[in-house]
Amino acid sequence: MLENGEHFFEGVEKLLEIWFEESPNSENDLRNISRSDWENVLSHVNCEIISTSKNDIIDAFVLSESSMFVSKRRWILKTCGTTTPLKCLSLLLKLASTNGYNVVADLFYSRKNFTRPEAQITPHQGFTEEVTYLDSVFPNGRSYCLGSMNLECWYLYTFSRSDIKVSPEQTIDAKGSECESDPDQTIEILMQDLDPETMGIFHKDKFSSAHEATVKSGIDSILPSMHIDDFLFDPCGYSMNGINDKGEYMTIHITPENQFSYVSFETNAALSNYRKLINKVINTFKPGKFIVTIFANKCSLAYETMKELEVEYSKVSHWKRTDMQCCNFPSYNLLFAQYSHTDA
Repeated sequence: MLENGEHFFEGVEKLLEIWFEESPNSENDLRNISRSDWENVLSHVNCEIISTSKNDIIDAFVLSESSMFVSKRRWILKTCGTTTPLKCLSLLLKLASTNGYNVVADLFYSRKNFTRPEAQITPHQGFTEEVTYLDSVFPNGRSYCLGSMNLECWYLYTFSRSDIKVSPEQTIDAKGSECESDPDQTIEILMQDLDPETMGIFHKDKFSSAHEATVKSGIDSILPSMHIDDFLFDPCGYSMNGINDKGEYMTIHITPENQFSYVSFETNAALSNYRKLINKVINTFKPGKFIVTIFANKCSLAYETMKELEVEYSKVSHWKRTDMQCCNFPSYNLLFAQYSHTDA
C-alpha cells in the first residue's frame, strides 16, 4: 500500500549472494547457524521465515518476502517489497565469523529497476545509495548498470577478493586449465506484463493450496528433479523453493495483480545450454517482456557457451531482443539480455 492509499506491491527483488573463503576446518558450515539467529538476521530485513526444506547440501527458506538459501560457505537472500536486505550485512558477517568464515571471497548484489522506487526504504531508495552503503563494508567493490537507464535496466554490485589463493581442491577442465573446486552459474528470468489467465492461478479464490497452483501452472515440470516447497499467499501471490540432491536450487516468486504483475525465476542448475529452460519458463508464465541474466564462472558448463546459446535462443524464438550486453569479470562471465514481443 502506498502513502496515498493506492494498492501496490513491488515484485522486483533485491538479490544478495555471498561466498566465503574456504575454511581449513571442515566442521565449519553456515548451516550450523540456528533458526533463531536467522530470524534475528531477517528482522533487520523486515521479513520472516514461512517454511524450510533441506537436504545434505543446502537449506532453503521460503520467506514472507521471497527466499533465502544457505549452503556450507554460500548465503543467498532474495527479497521483494520494501525489504532492506543490506541492513542485515553486519550481523550476517558476524555470524559467519563465529562459524569459522572470516573472509568474503565474492559478493554479488543485483536488482532490476524498481517499478515504484519512491516507496523504498533507506538504504534502498536508489542504486547510488545502495552502492554507498556497500562501499562502506567493501571498499573495493564495483558497481554497474546494464540496459537502458531511462527505461528498463539491471543494477549490479560486485566484490571479489582477487588475492585469495586457489583451493588445493582443484579440478582440471577439458582444456587442461586449472579450475576452482566449485563450478557456479546462476540464471535469472525477470518477467513483466504477464498473461492475466495464468496469473489468476495464483489467487486464493481460484486455488486453495499452493500445491494445486504449482501443478496447474506447470511449475513442477520446469525442473522435475527439484523437491518443491511452495506457498500461496492470501489473497494472492506465490513463492516456491526447489532443491535437488546435487545441492542445486530453483526459486520462483509471483506478484499476480494485473496492474503490476511480476514473476521472477532463478536457478543455479548446471546446464550447458539454457534455451530449453528459458522456453519452459516463458511458456509457463507468458510475459509481455522479460530480462535474462546468466552468471557463470570458469568451471561452469555454461561459461564458454553463454553468448552462443543466447543467439541460438533469439533465432528460434518469436521474441525481439531489445538489448544484450556481455561482461567479462576476473572469475565470471555475465550475459544480460532483454526481450519483448515481436509485435510490440
